[in-house]
This record gives sequence, C-alpha cells and structure tokens, in this order.
Amino acid sequence: MGLGAAGGGGGETPMNDVSVAAPVRDGRPKIGLALGGGAARGWAHIGVLEVLTEAGFKPDVIAGTSIGAVVGGCYAAGKLDQLAEFATGLTKRRVVGLMDFHIGGAGLIGGNRLKRLLDRDLTGLRIEALPTRFVAIATELGTGHEIWLTHGPLVEALSASYALPGVFDPVKLGGRWLMDGALVNPVPVTAARALGADVVICVNLNSDLAGRGTTIHNHAAEPDPEILPELDVRPTSRWLGGITGAARRVRGLVGRQSEDRPGLAGVMIDAFNITQDRISRSRLAGDPPDVMIGPKLGRMGLFDFHRAQETIEFGRQATRRSLDDIEAAIAGSRLSV
Repeated sequence: MGLGAAGGGGGETPMNDVSVAAPVRDGRPKIGLALGGGAARGWAHIGVLEVLTEAGFKPDVIAGTSIGAVVGGCYAAGKLDQLAEFATGLTKRRVVGLMDFHIGGAGLIGGNRLKRLLDRDLTGLRIEALPTRFVAIATELGTGHEIWLTHGPLVEALSASYALPGVFDPVKLGGRWLMDGALVNPVPVTAARALGADVVICVNLNSDLAGRGTTIHNHAAEPDPEILPELDVRPTSRWLGGITGAARRVRGLVGRQSEDRPGLAGVMIDAFNITQDRISRSRLAGDPPDVMIGPKLGRMGLFDFHRAQETIEFGRQATRRSLDDIEAAIAGSRLSV
C-alpha cells in the first residue's frame, strides 16, 4: 500500500509531489470538503453531506480525519445511506458491544469488531478507484509524520485514521505504524487544497465548545479535601464489593468513575480533545477554509454514539445556515478562474 508523508521522510513520495488538480469542469470550481475529527460528534458530518448534496454542492474532493475519514470515505464509496442507517440504529448497549476490550495490546480496544462492520459494506474497495477523490489523514507513531492515505484498501485507511492513541491499537500499513490523524491535522483543509479543490469547505466539530482554551491567570494550588466513601458493613458487602468495584473500574474505562474523579479513558479522550482543539486553531489560522461549518455540538459527548439522530440534525442545521456563504465562495472562485 502506498503512503504519502506530508513533508517527506522515510523515502516515500511526499503527498505534495502527487499530481493533483484536474481542470475546472464546465466553469465550476472544484469543491473540497475537509471533515474534522471528534469521535461521536462526527455523525454530524452525515447531515452536512446530505444538505450539501441536496443543495447541489456535491464535493469533488474529500479529506477526512478520524471519524471524518469514516464518514467521508463512506460517502466517496456511495455508502452514506448505509452508514446513516447504522448510526441511527445504535443504542448504548450496541455501542458497548462493539468495544472489544483486551489486555496486552497498545490500546484498550482491539478494533476488530468495528473493522468487520466496515468490511461488510466496503470490502474490496480501493481509495484510488472511488468515484470521488478521497484522502484519509493518519499520524505515524514515533516520527509524528502526517500521513496522507491516497490509495490502497479503503477499510485499512479508515481504521488507521481513527486509531485513537490509548483507546485503539495502532494499525501497520506500508511498513509504518499509524494512529489517529487528529494528532497532527484535525481539520484537513491543507489536504483538500492539495488534491485540487478550488473552494474548501471545512467542518469543525469542536468550534462550539464554549470556554475552551482560555487562560486562568491566578489559581490556588491548595488541594481539595478528599471525601472518603462510606463503608458498607452489611454481611454480604465483601462479596458484593468485589463485583461492584470491578464494575466501577470497567465504567471508568469509558467515562467518569464518579462525580469527582474522572476515569482512565475519560482523561485520555479529554486530553486528546484539548490538544486537537489547539492544533485546529493554529492550522486553520494558517490555512483558513473558504467556508467553515460549525455544528452546535457543545452538549454532545465524545462517546455519545447512540445519539446519532440528534447529531446528524445538528449537522444539517449548521450546513443550512452556511449555504449562502458557500454559494458566495463558489461564485467568487468562478469569477477568479
């Protein structure tokens, strides 16, 4: 499988050297769509793509990171309806059932169950054969290279792009260990432009997180008083305590152990999300999109995969609000061609 590392390295052909831009067709600028990462919030991308297609703004190029790669890849393969049906059918129980927890790996979840689901509809499909130009963004473990997956098996590329460190095992492709692309390019505007887009629309799933990234200039380092749990002295408490304690630890892997103490996965995910938000701001400032769609997802949790119907609708609403801006951007680009 061929890999392109942005900036080069490792003897591979840099993605920027790949022949990209096709001529403008019928006087219409090529539309690029950059779909950002954000775990369960990524279901909003489905609503975005539905409205763009209905409005006649079908993307010619899609660049996706993490969940953005999954949704973008399914769209490019003509499988968006199947993905929407799967997403809206998820319940909390089904989400937990998809998590194949294991011990001894590089992540909490092996990811084989999710990959089998992707294989069901996408098996045998290759990126270079898709009717829509597509690239999935991943990060190389160790070097930190930004890897643009532009050809090869689609399912493998998607699995690498969403391999969240500490949660999913990294994926080895083309001699490189790859993990979540949001570590280096959370909203891949640069990739969409490099693949020949004249107008780039991006979807930033973290734009609505109020209060994120401010500076607290004067905060006390005094520790909070520790509140010890009350002991249960019933005769069966020792037997039940082992069971309930184990249950709490399992719950802690995917959320908060209590109101006051975060769980393991909760800490990892939130730390990753903070880093992703900071990187997004920096990269979008350096290479801004022509239009940014920002769904109002502040109340949607990163693991709320079972709330797909709401999340998709938020994506639809945000895109409808942006249609005038998109039309103006396309008109402006057409005049400059």
